[in-house]
Amino acid sequence: MAWRGGGKSPWEGKGQPDFTVVMDRIKNLMPSKIPFIGQYGLIPIIVAVVFLLWMASGIFFVAPDEIGVVKRFGKAVRTTMPGPHYHLPAPIETVLRPKVTQVRRIEIGFRTIGGKEHGRYRVVPAESLMLTKAENIVNMSFIVQYKISNAMNYLFNVRKQDKTVKDAAEAAMREIAGKNDIDDILTVGKFKVQQDTKVVLQRILDSYDVGIHVVAVQLQDVHPPDQVMAAFKDVASAKEDKARAINEAYGYRNDILPKSKGKAAQITNDAIAYKEAKIISAQGDVSRFLQVLKQYTMAKDVTKKRLYIEMMEEILPTIDKIIVEGKIGGNVLPYLPLKKNITNKAN
Repeated sequence: MAWRGGGKSPWEGKGQPDFTVVMDRIKNLMPSKIPFIGQYGLIPIIVAVVFLLWMASGIFFVAPDEIGVVKRFGKAVRTTMPGPHYHLPAPIETVLRPKVTQVRRIEIGFRTIGGKEHGRYRVVPAESLMLTKAENIVNMSFIVQYKISNAMNYLFNVRKQDKTVKDAAEAAMREIAGKNDIDDILTVGKFKVQQDTKVVLQRILDSYDVGIHVVAVQLQDVHPPDQVMAAFKDVASAKEDKARAINEAYGYRNDILPKSKGKAAQITNDAIAYKEAKIISAQGDVSRFLQVLKQYTMAKDVTKKRLYIEMMEEILPTIDKIIVEGKIGGNVLPYLPLKKNITNKAN
């Protein structure tokens, strides 16, 4: 194989190239264009290229979900926002880029097996068994979700951040469980337990100054220990029976009260109507009596007779009555029912 400068290739027929010969050939090819090569060789060029590459290695980019933390000889000196930035090349300065928008998840009392999609997990009794206010034991499995609020504190104030969060969360949950009864934890008090645990956990982490914000504490499974599960089921059934009886009583009350109120209102209205009728009737009687009294004062004898006759008609409605003037009553023959006798003879 022919060499460009003439002659054969310096490594033709050899296992490795002879770099000394190569460098000599390069010097002979470019003595007039690059004068200093002949004197210093290619070392300045190589040094310059290496230096430029080394300086260029300080260019870095921070993603939108990250914060850049620049370290100088191992000590954090500044933080950078998302975008392109520059730091002095390593080992003078290096950069860490934690994801500050990512929501991290810690499991306490259980561990997921084979990923969330499989839905399999194993219980960790040492973490899940807790003591309640009345010294009852309850099995509580929960998760903690958190984000980085201060990247510099998160990276340099504590080691093993996940373990720190897990230990603090377990301590916070045990504190809250010890302040609540088991019935509340198993039933209506779950939300309050979650919120109280979140507050206590955040207070603990803030005291450590770890730069973590607790997003949520969520109870996954809460139940009594397996040894007393049957007894708790009986208690739960009794409570359900009690609640059902109370609901039935409320239903009966809601059914009977409107009917009773309606009947009472009807009786009240009837009484008011009866009162009004009696008042009106009494007023009519008074008015009629006053009119009779007025006539009586004007003609006492006539009025007296009229009242007497009206009373006889009222108390003897089915008897035939004949009125005979008092002055001539002794001069006439006794009354004979001639009309009635004539009618009988005709029959």
